[in-house]
Amino acid sequence: MSTASVRYAPAKDPTPAMIKLSIMMFMQYAVWGVWLPYLANYLSGPVSAGGLGFTGGQVGWILGLAGSIGAVTAPFLAGQIADRFLNAEIYLGILLVVGGVIKYCTYYAHSYNAFLWLSIAYSVVYMPTLALTNSIAFAHLDDSEKRFPWVRLWGTIGWIVASNAFPLIWLQTDLHFTALPPFVAGTPRPGSNGLIGDCLRVSGVAAILYGVFAMLLLPRTRPKRHAENPFAFAKAFALLKHPGFLVVTLAALPISMIHQVYFIRTGPFLESVGFSVAHVGPVMSVGQFSEILFLAFLGYMLARLGYRWTLVLGGIAYTLRFLVFALGTEETRSLIVAVNALHGLCYGCFFAGAFLYVERVAPPDIRHSAQTVFGIIILGLGPVLAGFYNGWLEPLLAEDGYRAVWLVQTAVALGSTIFIGIAFRPRLTPAAPAAASA
Repeated sequence: MSTASVRYAPAKDPTPAMIKLSIMMFMQYAVWGVWLPYLANYLSGPVSAGGLGFTGGQVGWILGLAGSIGAVTAPFLAGQIADRFLNAEIYLGILLVVGGVIKYCTYYAHSYNAFLWLSIAYSVVYMPTLALTNSIAFAHLDDSEKRFPWVRLWGTIGWIVASNAFPLIWLQTDLHFTALPPFVAGTPRPGSNGLIGDCLRVSGVAAILYGVFAMLLLPRTRPKRHAENPFAFAKAFALLKHPGFLVVTLAALPISMIHQVYFIRTGPFLESVGFSVAHVGPVMSVGQFSEILFLAFLGYMLARLGYRWTLVLGGIAYTLRFLVFALGTEETRSLIVAVNALHGLCYGCFFAGAFLYVERVAPPDIRHSAQTVFGIIILGLGPVLAGFYNGWLEPLLAEDGYRAVWLVQTAVALGSTIFIGIAFRPRLTPAAPAAASA
């Protein structure tokens, strides 16, 4: 019996459900990808050029603290409610509509405090949707290890479409194709740095439309009201007693920190080596293109390599990418673009693989909450620590430029990879409910 069939009876023909779940993933990451790659450039850009003029530390707290508060509150808003009280797809839609309105409002926030508080409010309602989409997908896929990667890759496609279409169409004029990365070139529109803020309004409108789709068209995913323990969230935290879950969690914490700093620092770094702001998203999306490939073959890699070496492979990819960044200059811009292809291994092998491992070891009645508890680590505690860590990198940036920043990132990635290679011994049978709640 599959893990999903313990909680829900999947449709006899999986095709209609997979189409709807794929659209769900596409929109989930499109509403995120349209703004995240550019926000640091917009926030830190000079006011005279249309930016908000925030310091590096303030940018770090907006991207780190806001996300972490959302992830910490997510168990109460996603896992507990979706596991016990409300259809997951209805709750997903409600959160998306509210979040879309808040994201639209951030366009009009120009002070640090206003932007921070709106970002926190948005994070509180958006972060639970990440766990909800995973749980909805797992609930309606009869062979999650094989089918989930194919559904999830549409999230990557959504990110690519959103992160490329917005800057190349809205921030440039006179578009033409070129043989050199990022493949499409053009003349920056006047005030293009200020126009980046429009991505906030685009994301808000898209989120509202996505929320309506979720409530009306996604497969019904009912709560399990007869579950024995009404405190699924607390029970899910007890999974930390499971040795494999603990090791993956400890390894995911530093990886999530450097992953967060990647999104904080890469946009300004690419500008520093000669890319225009309109090309930040296309350059970074090279990683999303490769992510499609690796997600498509993730099930095969897990079958051939197992969870341990699949996660190690993801850690090695992080290490190599940051090492190349550390050695990057204006003369090696093509190499910087190319090495972003490792992002497919970074995310696909490490994070997607880790989420699948959590699904395998969590008792059936707390899988929503177990996914969210793991989300607290990589989307909550990790970004909080990344805020302090990013501030600590600021003097290094002033003294030695981005080379020092990326060398530190390389060292953290290497240490985490060695740790999981030595300490992780996956046990693929679900933890017994009694043991999980002990």
